[in-house]
Amino acid sequence: MIEKQPRIALLIDADNSPASKIDVILSELAKVGVTNIRRAYGNWKKDGLKGWEAVLHEYAIRPIQQFDYSKGKNATDMVMVIDAMDLLYTDQPDAFGIVSSDADFTPLVMHLKAKGAQVLGFGAKKTPMPFVNACTRFLYLESLVHGGVMPAGEPDKKGADRSTRKPAAKGDSDPADEAQPTRLDTAALKQDARLVTLLRNVVESAAGEDGWSTLGSVGQQIGNQASFDPRNYGYRKLLDLIEATQLFELERRGTQVLLRDKRLAKVSRA
Repeated sequence: MIEKQPRIALLIDADNSPASKIDVILSELAKVGVTNIRRAYGNWKKDGLKGWEAVLHEYAIRPIQQFDYSKGKNATDMVMVIDAMDLLYTDQPDAFGIVSSDADFTPLVMHLKAKGAQVLGFGAKKTPMPFVNACTRFLYLESLVHGGVMPAGEPDKKGADRSTRKPAAKGDSDPADEAQPTRLDTAALKQDARLVTLLRNVVESAAGEDGWSTLGSVGQQIGNQASFDPRNYGYRKLLDLIEATQLFELERRGTQVLLRDKRLAKVSRA
């Protein structure tokens, strides 16, 4: 008997998102469930959406036309919100994928989560933090490449340099022109106060009587507390990121990885 997979509704703000990332977005969603609803919203009369038009059929994405009612402002956001609410109470998907860098979707994301749906967000690094933090998990598009994370300075997925790449379709951004994901070094990670506080609090919360936390329980609690993915910092796995911070002692016991705050270790040795 085939196990029933979670159903996902993917809603794309095509006016504010690059078509060049659709394959890796769908790959990420496939790790969670099956994306059986796929919609892209925008004014398809605009030249700027030519890049999206080229991939709609290939990835079975339904285009939703929305004209601009006011000059210089699109009405895509409102239509996406209306559709998301309609889907929530009719099709009742288990999760939503929202592709946008617009903070206006923050109240929508909070409502979807309150009703029990996961929300997986995808957007540029310029995305305002309220939207990022509201999502169950948010991934920066610059950090998404084929096969995971591409350290800065490496060639693209086909090994081609900029001089040999074909021009991007009109209206779409060339992946080579996008900022490549950068792996933050130890100094930069330690300067990220939000990251340091999150990791230390979670490790402390997950600790057993001996003061050690299992990596599995740390990962679970981070997912419950915040929109977090180590790839946003340039690391493929949570363990790689934790090791890079140099804030924790790590110990392997059989198949388990345990960790504790180095500050606690110093106290216990005193």
